[in-house]
Amino acid sequence: MSELSNNEAGRGFTHVYTATYEDLQTIGNGGQLTIATIPAGGAVELAGVYEAEAFAGTTSLVIDVGTSSGDPDEFIDALDVDGMSAPVFNTGDAFTGGQSQAAGGTNTAASVILEVTDAAIASATAGKIVIGLRIVDLGQFA
Repeated sequence: MSELSNNEAGRGFTHVYTATYEDLQTIGNGGQLTIATIPAGGAVELAGVYEAEAFAGTTSLVIDVGTSSGDPDEFIDALDVDGMSAPVFNTGDAFTGGQSQAAGGTNTAASVILEVTDAAIASATAGKIVIGLRIVDLGQFA
């Protein structure tokens, strides 16, 4: 995950993580990877996933993005990447009002975790996803 510069962040996201099929193979089926950190006093206002390159060699790729290591699905929940026909935003358990609210507010820093579920991920031969987050940080004004 990279934190974007002020010029890049003006486009709506503060953090972007790009994962190729090889990156997801490294994470592995049931594996997790920390892709960002919500600072103390912060929250995630927007979470989106875009399939930049179609996946080949697997038809069961599901991802979750959130902060609970046991089930990180606060921001993106059980997204069937192979079934995507357009980018997907704010489908996680913590979002109840779509893009109208921030989720995952925390008084201490919290990791944002990507979880991969795909028994056939080792067979993938192509594919790339882009995960974008807009993280707000009220703690910076304390």
